[in-house]
Amino acid sequence: MTIPEGELSGKSALITGGASGIGAAIAADLTARGATVLIADIDGKSAREVAQPLPGAQVIEVDLADPESVTECIDSVRTLCGGVDILINNAGLSVVQRLLNSDPASWDRMWRINLRAPMQLTQALLPVMIERGWGRMLYVATDAARVGAGGESVYAACKAGLFGLSKSVAREVAKHGITSNVLCPGLIDTPMLRNNAEANPDLLGSLLRGIPARRVGTAEEVAAYVGFLAGPDAGYVTGQTVSVSGGVTML
Repeated sequence: MTIPEGELSGKSALITGGASGIGAAIAADLTARGATVLIADIDGKSAREVAQPLPGAQVIEVDLADPESVTECIDSVRTLCGGVDILINNAGLSVVQRLLNSDPASWDRMWRINLRAPMQLTQALLPVMIERGWGRMLYVATDAARVGAGGESVYAACKAGLFGLSKSVAREVAKHGITSNVLCPGLIDTPMLRNNAEANPDLLGSLLRGIPARRVGTAEEVAAYVGFLAGPDAGYVTGQTVSVSGGVTML
């Protein structure tokens, strides 16, 4: 795919979970389109490595499971650029366990990272977009939230909350030139997938058999669609949930 260079010139974007995988690919894609990116991640070292080759990129270290740390992240955004034009709520945490075997202590951390932090960031960063009359809210969920996935009940439940959040925000702010959409990656080659596959050796093979494309997707394929939704040509696309999954979900 040819990236439309310069189409986001003058725009700023905050990407959570931007230190690796899909987030890092999104940071590179949006930079190529002309945006200035802020990479927010708990792993500051990796985030700086991702930011180093990207012109103008900045790093914000944040623990999305800690509301106070999220508030500090918001303060940093305001200090660096006043506010952002594009918010990519990409970060996610999955613990693969069947619900009956899961630890409720892990539920809390997952919902804080996967749902509460996006809600907090959205509430804090929307006003500047409204003032500017332009904005893009993007939430990276998962196909597991659309169709279910054995062993990911809590993760899927938390990410499913993004559907309601995004659609409601879309209705509230469309008149201000702001769109809000959800992207659901399927099986994508990321560090989280590799870690889960190592912990569950039979997982990857069984999942691949259910993918019509018969392959794992790439972070760049997801980033390309995020780039489109963040761009000027997607101004009439809002309140939507789209899968990038090799055909697993066909809705």
